[in-house]
Amino acid sequence: MRAIWKGAVSFGLVSIAVKLYSATEEKDIRFHQVHRKDGGRIRYKRTCSVCGEEVTYDDIAKGYDIGGGEMVILTDEDFADLPLTTSHAIDVLEFVPAEQVDPILYNKAYFLEPEGAATKPYVLLRDALVDSERVAIVKVALRQREQLATLRVREGVLLLNTMLWPDEVRTPAFGFLDEDLKVRPPELAMASSLIDSMAGEFEPEVFTDDYRAALQEVIDAKVEGREVVQPEEVEAAPAAAVDLMAALKASVERARAARGEQPERGGEPTPITSARSAQKAAKAPARKAADKKTAAKRVGGAKAAEAKAAEGTKKAAPGKAAGKAEKKAPARKAAPKKATPRKSA
Repeated sequence: MRAIWKGAVSFGLVSIAVKLYSATEEKDIRFHQVHRKDGGRIRYKRTCSVCGEEVTYDDIAKGYDIGGGEMVILTDEDFADLPLTTSHAIDVLEFVPAEQVDPILYNKAYFLEPEGAATKPYVLLRDALVDSERVAIVKVALRQREQLATLRVREGVLLLNTMLWPDEVRTPAFGFLDEDLKVRPPELAMASSLIDSMAGEFEPEVFTDDYRAALQEVIDAKVEGREVVQPEEVEAAPAAAVDLMAALKASVERARAARGEQPERGGEPTPITSARSAQKAAKAPARKAADKKTAAKRVGGAKAAEAKAAEGTKKAAPGKAAGKAEKKAPARKAAPKKATPRKSA
């Protein structure tokens, strides 16, 4: 790391020489603007809007727009005359409990390294901060700007966090803040249950920037001339639920499932089982209607088949009856004629 600032921490009558290092770095993948046709870099020229000439950095000054097209120009000499008494020092103003500092005020973080013979007073201040469980409120001038900051201990090193000034934090002015919204106790209890089911210890190293990793894979694939492996599809976010209670219950169940916990049995039905029951209940009328329709078709078909069979039976009945009658009543033989007695002569 390269030191970006040198100065001293003024701790009462004690002065601790330190070097300032950026404690964080952005890992965003940066791109150059290029010509799509041939890949040439796009360059921008610093030109004056009045005379049209290209301007070098030495000829550039700072201007403050006062409106109406008028500009007040400030030079380096103007900034040099400003009363920055803390320009080469980090002045400790007071020590306060860390929880009293709203995190929204934090801006950038810097490591402080002791320089030369300042190691012992540096360690003294570090251990005193740890023992008191407080942070130091300080003022420091960085990049021609006086800033409010805190000094605290992280992994055995003094960490300076620059802060926003209170008037740099916007006041939230949203309409819903004036509405009289009441939360029901069961909803609050379920929300608390959801928080408990998702509670854990914060371990920042387990979280990753999936977008940056996927983008780097695309770049590596382009460089190596291979096809890009499509990442696994992320589960789609559920649609907004109308029933807040059902959404909370479903969230609790999902959190428990993610932890490998079995859903609670007995008592109130779980959201997923309730949803399944609701789906079954919604499908039940359609199924009943379909079953009735099918049964009606079956009954109608059966009745039609019976009617058809009965009709066939009726048609076949006369023929069969005649046949049976013929079989039962055989043809009668002609009766023998009686001989007529002859008269005697």
